[in-house]
Amino acid sequence: MKIGLLSFAHLHAASYVHSLLATPGIEVLATDPGYADRPGESGGPELAAQFGVRYVDSVDELLEWRPDGVVVCSENAHHRAHVEQAAAAGAHVLCEKPLATSVSDAEAMVQACAAAGVHLMVAFPVRFSPAFAALQEAVNAGSVGTVHAITGTNNGRLPAGRAWFTDAKLAGGGALTDHTVHVADLVDALLDGVPAVSVYAQTNRVLHHDDVAVETAGLVSVEYANGVVMTVDCSWSKPDAYPTWGGLTLQVVGSAGVADMDAFGQRVDGFDAAQGTQVWLPYGADADQSLLATFLDGIRTGVPPQPDGSVGVRTARIVEAGYASAASGRPVQLSTASTVA
Repeated sequence: MKIGLLSFAHLHAASYVHSLLATPGIEVLATDPGYADRPGESGGPELAAQFGVRYVDSVDELLEWRPDGVVVCSENAHHRAHVEQAAAAGAHVLCEKPLATSVSDAEAMVQACAAAGVHLMVAFPVRFSPAFAALQEAVNAGSVGTVHAITGTNNGRLPAGRAWFTDAKLAGGGALTDHTVHVADLVDALLDGVPAVSVYAQTNRVLHHDDVAVETAGLVSVEYANGVVMTVDCSWSKPDAYPTWGGLTLQVVGSAGVADMDAFGQRVDGFDAAQGTQVWLPYGADADQSLLATFLDGIRTGVPPQPDGSVGVRTARIVEAGYASAASGRPVQLSTASTVA
């Protein structure tokens, strides 16, 4: 099977390359459009050589190779163009999150892939963590009864190594964009795609206000069509010396009990004397690897993998409404009617 990696812009590209190269029967070819516009950052043929992956200079050359699937890891603002190019070439697509920087772009991407008859999967790796699998099993088994409320946190360090993460035009925003969608995806899975009907959000730039111009902290409240209320703390609030890029937790409150999960709970805590910092040594399943395996299996079997483009649209709708709410100071009501064909 032939898989193309389109861009090294997203930090997860490294993990995907290593997993793909370690998978038997997979040929990998990469390209990194615009890497010269990221001065001081790794990318392009030099980074490809470090990874040990074959490289071509353009998206057109990558698609002329006729890949079975393409993993899109470009800046968020470029997702639509790259997904539509891959779909037009007949390749199934795994696209980094968020699916797009606007709902209209996300919907167009879903429609383009549907018209081309290819899968569109969104890279939400936390959905594949053992902790979430256990939580979902407990909820589906009725252990917490009827779900009434969900509280999520997705806190991390200020993104480093890739300046575009804090560029509003390229990323679509700041911490609200970056961190809300992961929690929204998990809740989407727990509620079987029940749409959001109302979003209220507040954001601020108290943290790192001298470093970036985008919001670095936010609190988002979402009401779903079935009455469930979800809140998300989506902030870049961890110190630079924090032992990992961030952390994601979820608490589900139901009529019969409460269930909690910590996506980074499978770890051994330690201390690095040379660096003078705390370290976390993870163990257990690799969520990125499971995500890729699901994408590849979808290509082999023809079964559309989850989370799909429709999930990407629903999570993008929450983010877009969150920004509108933060700007107006009022809740934003959402239509539950989908415009995705």
